[in-house]
Amino acid sequence: MQAYDVVVIGAGNGGLTAAAKLAQEGLNALLLERHNIPGGAATSFCRGRFEFEVALHQLSGLGTPDKPGLLRLQLDKLGVMDDLEFVEISDFYHVATPDGFRITLKTNREETIAVLKDQFPHEKDAIQRYFDLMASYANDMVGAFIFRDPEPSREKYPNLYQYALRNSKEILDEYFSDPLLKAVLSVYWGYIGVPPTRLAFAYLSMILFQYMEFKPYHVKGGSQAISNAILNKFISNGGSARFNCGAKKIIVDDGQIKGVITDDDDEVTTRYVVSNISPIATYNHLMDPEHISQDVSVEMKSRNLSTSALTMFIGFDCGPEQLGITESTNFLMSSTDISDGLFDRMNRLDIKDELMVLSCYDVTDPEFSPAGTCQANVVTLKYGEPWLRIPPRQYHDVKFRCADAMLKRIYEIYPEAKNHVEEVEVGTPLTHMRYLGHPLGAIYGYEMLTKDSLFFQPGRHSPINGLSFVGGWAGDNGFEPTLRSGISAAKSIIRRMGQDKNNFTNMSS
Repeated sequence: MQAYDVVVIGAGNGGLTAAAKLAQEGLNALLLERHNIPGGAATSFCRGRFEFEVALHQLSGLGTPDKPGLLRLQLDKLGVMDDLEFVEISDFYHVATPDGFRITLKTNREETIAVLKDQFPHEKDAIQRYFDLMASYANDMVGAFIFRDPEPSREKYPNLYQYALRNSKEILDEYFSDPLLKAVLSVYWGYIGVPPTRLAFAYLSMILFQYMEFKPYHVKGGSQAISNAILNKFISNGGSARFNCGAKKIIVDDGQIKGVITDDDDEVTTRYVVSNISPIATYNHLMDPEHISQDVSVEMKSRNLSTSALTMFIGFDCGPEQLGITESTNFLMSSTDISDGLFDRMNRLDIKDELMVLSCYDVTDPEFSPAGTCQANVVTLKYGEPWLRIPPRQYHDVKFRCADAMLKRIYEIYPEAKNHVEEVEVGTPLTHMRYLGHPLGAIYGYEMLTKDSLFFQPGRHSPINGLSFVGGWAGDNGFEPTLRSGISAAKSIIRRMGQDKNNFTNMSS
């Protein structure tokens, strides 16, 4: 029987960074992953001559070497920055509608304000005030949460206290009357998976601030390059990784982690487990029922699963310029609705006027696809439950009907695209459920409603001693938060191990 200081279950973003940090600090860590490659959603796959990016659209929190963001600082401390090459994305995002409306926002705040004022002159005063509010609110958030002010107060952070728990639509309605402008300014709700009526203004404000302050980035080789670099660092520091081998059971005795049984039926002893899979699967599939407390059951039942997605991967036999694609990130909008009607759209099977995001990485990185080609990742959000109700014999018909509708939406904006499609692959919520192992294919973990926002999150720790959670199920989702979550969890385990050792030494003496 082998013994490890820590066993990490799942090689997604949080699991990888947790394992890498633990190994870097000299701990004996085992990483278990049921897939044959690392990354979870941070990965790629091949069809024909294309290697398709699965999930990363714009990487936040990186910043520049002169003005580093938190993610750059933490990846640098892990020792992986020298193994990666990042390219700054020049534009914030582009919004296009079938009736010919086009607008491209810049990553420079003043340029974005100027573009918006030019496009919506009747709202120019409100635009300035709104961006001033977002800047003030973000500064309050940074002071109170990022720098962990031990004595936050309403006097110190007036905007934080006034706006933290209000929803985004409410604030947009206060400032603007033009529905198109409100829709343009709120498209990033799709990166969080919660419509503006239920999305805390804290999230919308901070995601805009992050991208403007620290710029969005693309990584050469896609998200798989990040996953590979972190895994290589973990192994080079003495870590052990097993692929095609997940965890079958977590052994608990008297509220304390005692070990893990792998899918290969190997039993390993450990007092610490880091779970990068959902708490639902961790508690219900890997533990005996008697170890699940009433508080844990209540907590899980009180949370909503996030939306899943319909994802289309398209390889074109020409460059993006021939298709008329000039920006990396493009939101295709057929409706300006930012109300709860968005929930109805996410719960229906068919594709009609849903918000879609099309990412063409070759605009920023011409070497991303084979010479003379380009690729696009196109996503619209859909809940998984309606897809589970489809009879198996009808599944492919529904899947390809939706794919055809998505293609038609793309052709409305980029008509030349229909003449250059070479490869198409489609992922449904059931695809995400299969490959990620997430209940109902929930791509963002738990839904980030205001009641579940960063102000109320239960955190990564479990009532079971030695069990920690990382990734989108343990806090905020997206690449930056999940990568950082693993490092934070590893540091916490290291501190707790030191405390346990000190307590043992004191009792012995």
